[in-house]
Amino acid sequence: MNKKIRAAIIGANGYAGAEVVRLLYSHPSAEPAVVTSRAHAGKPVSDVICGMPDKMIFKDADAPEIRECDVAFVALPQTVGASLVGELIDRGVKVIDLSADYRFDDVSLYERTYGVTHPRPDLSKHAVYGLCEHNRKAIASAKLVANPGCYVTSALLPLLPLAKKGLISDVIIDAKSGTSGAGRKSDEAYSFCTVDESFRAYGVFSHRHAPEISEKLGCGVLFTPHLLPIKRGILSTIYFKVKDRDAALSALKTHYDGENFVKYSDALPQISQAAYTNNCVFSARFDGEYGIIVSVIDNLLKGAAGQAVQNMNIMFGLDEAAGLPRVAPV
Repeated sequence: MNKKIRAAIIGANGYAGAEVVRLLYSHPSAEPAVVTSRAHAGKPVSDVICGMPDKMIFKDADAPEIRECDVAFVALPQTVGASLVGELIDRGVKVIDLSADYRFDDVSLYERTYGVTHPRPDLSKHAVYGLCEHNRKAIASAKLVANPGCYVTSALLPLLPLAKKGLISDVIIDAKSGTSGAGRKSDEAYSFCTVDESFRAYGVFSHRHAPEISEKLGCGVLFTPHLLPIKRGILSTIYFKVKDRDAALSALKTHYDGENFVKYSDALPQISQAAYTNNCVFSARFDGEYGIIVSVIDNLLKGAAGQAVQNMNIMFGLDEAAGLPRVAPV
């Protein structure tokens, strides 16, 4: 039997980090060798992630064992882990960063969006954007992969085939997410009593995923996120003007032929089709010069941990679908 890939998961007490641990625990070719949390250091991982063996103990984020791993998943809040990522890369550890710290081609755009000075702009230039179905070749040889944002993934996967052909303009993205997208340490605005029986917009003209979407799409977008009273999942309704509806529909239907996780559907998809899977399912409708796409993903899987593991699989030459769920639960 081949030796398993040893992975460190840094920030594993958060939802995305915990999902990475869960996926790697049952992965056929990798294992969660080091699991860190400053808040829970020294405690059993099973205290936070049900089903983990009692002998698996949370380490601190500066545990020396991390440097002995083959790959590190850094699941820390934006701007918190950028320096740590640089240190790990300098020591020869491959890194998959789940934050926005290395996603931007334009470092100054990142700095304006997040209000910080980037600690490693030199390294940012070499980071590969981890949208698997579009950057597979670069990911395969990457030392640092920047995992895309969840809202961004739900929008870019259906839009990029059209944008690359110059078929669309005037893009408006109306996206809705479950509350897990706010993270485990979210405030009262995301508590059950606040979100239950309610629905609201937030981050209007100020959400940090908008610049990421615009940069990768190559055009400006209007983006408004909304909070759904559910735990997980994203549904994005995307409006745009289309230059050639037949060409657009053909591109959407054929671009992802043969892909494991991205599918065009003739029927409009709903969140239950993608929740608890690594899938993105989308469909489109056209009327004259206008088009509408409806796209669904699981924000914690294809929008975070699942895509991160998919990136790892590509980086290490594994079956890209290894360890990733493709079938939604009943």
